[in-house]
Amino acid sequence: MKKITLQQLMSLRHKPIKPDNPDDDELLDNYRQSGDITFLGKLFERYMPLIYGVCLKYLKDEETAKDAVMSVFEELIVKVKQHEVKQFRGWLYVLTRNYCLMQLRSDKKMETIALDDVMEFTTFLHPEDNNKEAALTALERCMQKLPVTQKESINLFYLQEKCYKEITDITGFTLNEVKSYIQNGKRNLKICLDKNND
Repeated sequence: MKKITLQQLMSLRHKPIKPDNPDDDELLDNYRQSGDITFLGKLFERYMPLIYGVCLKYLKDEETAKDAVMSVFEELIVKVKQHEVKQFRGWLYVLTRNYCLMQLRSDKKMETIALDDVMEFTTFLHPEDNNKEAALTALERCMQKLPVTQKESINLFYLQEKCYKEITDITGFTLNEVKSYIQNGKRNLKICLDKNND
């Protein structure tokens, strides 16, 4: 889905909507029937302070909370069509809270994965035996055999010590793709290096 910026969202409120002050259900129905995001933007704008407050409470960082507000809106575009919403404000609150909790879980999981990966991977990068040069040569050779996506992700993560977010910014890969490329690349390197040692 195309990313929506805060400016784009705020600009939606300047588009005329009639009647002047429709209620939540009316805006919701209009959006569902027409697919016009202006209706949803108007509705979302009413609750932006609430959503931002919830995001800030859970995520504890202003910039992260602002990003989360935009992500919640992006989820809303899809989910509001998939669910029967009886009371929009309460439903939106739950959607926002669940989004924040998923982010927190995802961050914790990423930290664990990253730490485990690094601990395991340092044996490749810093072999303890005296044959360091041969080990590094083998590592380089195995790196060349990796698909470009895996090689780039592994290089940025381990050798340049970039975090997941930095890698997504540099490569344009999604967060899940980066995690997948690193995990698969690491496994492929291990297989290649094990063969080399046989």
